[in-house]
Amino acid sequence: MKKSFGAKTLIFPAPVWCVGSYDANGNPNVMTIAWGGICCSQPPCVTISLRKATYTYGNIMARQAYTLSVPSVNYVQAADYFGMVSGRKANKFQETGLTPVTSELVDAPYVGEFPMILECRVIHHYEIGLHTHFVGEILDVKVDEAVLDVDGVPDIEKLRPFVYSPEAQRYHGIGSFVGKAFEVGRS
Repeated sequence: MKKSFGAKTLIFPAPVWCVGSYDANGNPNVMTIAWGGICCSQPPCVTISLRKATYTYGNIMARQAYTLSVPSVNYVQAADYFGMVSGRKANKFQETGLTPVTSELVDAPYVGEFPMILECRVIHHYEIGLHTHFVGEILDVKVDEAVLDVDGVPDIEKLRPFVYSPEAQRYHGIGSFVGKAFEVGRS
């Protein structure tokens, strides 16, 4: 028997992504989110949902761009901090000692130490109740060579991202390989 939890924002897994933006004075900011996902393959797009009250919301509205930095488990403390403190009150890069890197393609910074980066141009946004849904066209994906496999593609076990458990408010690492997509289902 399944237990009902009612209508709430509970789904597994929830990504841990750090959204980079510049404020009106050109100061780099970063915020951790768990509400986002790929939404289109052509053009390649990713969505994030933010409350209007966040500092990042205003930055993205003004610059029409954001980056997504995917932290490895080595950076769980910094990623958690990025989600707890407002950029209005703290320079999060300075506080954590991490490096803001200027994107080559969009008007937003990313976290230099994080192994995977997406550079996104806002192509659409709309309000859904308390949140605004931003659709960003992915202009480039950058991945550290150290986390590529022998075929030159990103290896999730080397990248070591982590996910968020919304109800329990916990972070969890990604598990090991369980089967080849579009193949294991044939047996």
